[in-house]
Amino acid sequence: MTDQKKLSSLPLYEAITIAAQAVGEVLSGRSLTEVLDELEPHERPIVQSLSFDALRKWVRSHELIKELIPKAPPPEVDHLLSVAIPLFLRSNVDDNSYATHTIVDQAVKACSEYDKTMYAKGLVNAVLRKVSLMEKPAEGEKAYPPDPIPMFAPPWWRANLKRNYPKAWQAILFSQAKRAPLILRVNQRQYTRTEYQALLSEAGITSTPIDEVAGIVLPGALVLGAPVPVGELPHFYSGAVSVQDAGAQLAALLLAPKAGELVLDACAAPGGKTAHLLELAECKMTALELDGERIGKISGNLDRLHLHADNVKIVRGDASKAAWWDGALFDKILLDAPCSASGIVSRHPDIPFLRREADIKSLQQRQRAILSQAWKMLKPNGLMLYVTCSIFPEEGEEQALWFAAEHSNAVRLGAPGQILPTAVNDGFFYALFKKNGP
Repeated sequence: MTDQKKLSSLPLYEAITIAAQAVGEVLSGRSLTEVLDELEPHERPIVQSLSFDALRKWVRSHELIKELIPKAPPPEVDHLLSVAIPLFLRSNVDDNSYATHTIVDQAVKACSEYDKTMYAKGLVNAVLRKVSLMEKPAEGEKAYPPDPIPMFAPPWWRANLKRNYPKAWQAILFSQAKRAPLILRVNQRQYTRTEYQALLSEAGITSTPIDEVAGIVLPGALVLGAPVPVGELPHFYSGAVSVQDAGAQLAALLLAPKAGELVLDACAAPGGKTAHLLELAECKMTALELDGERIGKISGNLDRLHLHADNVKIVRGDASKAAWWDGALFDKILLDAPCSASGIVSRHPDIPFLRREADIKSLQQRQRAILSQAWKMLKPNGLMLYVTCSIFPEEGEEQALWFAAEHSNAVRLGAPGQILPTAVNDGFFYALFKKNGP
């Protein structure tokens, strides 16, 4: 990860204060993305880094808090410590970590700046000094275990993984506790992967091709040796490349659009898959999105990639209903359905804090409503690709089986099915159906 000291001119104590408040917002039920979107541009990079680390290392930091503070501290103090302690835990693997005295000093100053934590300066100082000593213990003293550690997950979440992946559930948690790499999709209308790698190399950025995921060849995927701000990527703002997980890059490749085909991206924001489909073929695209705030991101993505043309319609509407539809049947439909997002935790570590067990059932019902409605909009012999960024079978294989049983004219074709998270891809589910008759 980029050195936090280079991420912003924002003083560390201010960043700790804001990140602690962001963590509190997550614990009250708000999306971290939503909270970060409210920050000033100069605040966001370091606050995101600190808050992401706080959530990824929640289990680890709270074992320390519990050991060092027998009586649980008030929430505001807990949140501040949750942000500060990972700064020590990072130092085992990060050559550019802050010095011990800097972390303690800045965290205590952050405590002083916020009226709800001002009284706890002494406590914060004492806890962080003890943590710093545990990092470099004397002989015979306890050392805190090295990275990685399992991510935070509520009991129902872990039970689901244990039940469905008895041999892999721990590996999934370990994988998702790590920072996700920065993965690119080269816009092959402008450059081949080899050509763009050469541009990266000239800019001093190392990269490695990702040749395939789940047996599907990825012609444009690159993983960077170390993440960089997108502004440092050669020709990013002229559309040469997009940031997109390798697993997500399968969607457009599996649907394989052709020139002139009518294609629907049924839940399109922020537009990465829409753009990929248009990069592959001059199809006639409808990008549908219900969220009025997120729909603007589709236009932004397409504009940057120079794909906003007469053959693209961006429509606000509910994919589970027909009110927005003009009646024209589609040749192909990409249905990237709303889901628990349990497969993308490494990129969004707030997800396990926000989801509730009851959410899965309601998400299942919505997915089924969208599947059934989208199927009515598909031409005979057309293709529909059902995608979720979930690793829960209730949102994947169980839904595919339900759909096939409910629709006698649905023929299931070859697709990867469940893909579990790895070092180069998030967790996804893919099922491809052909409409055999009206």
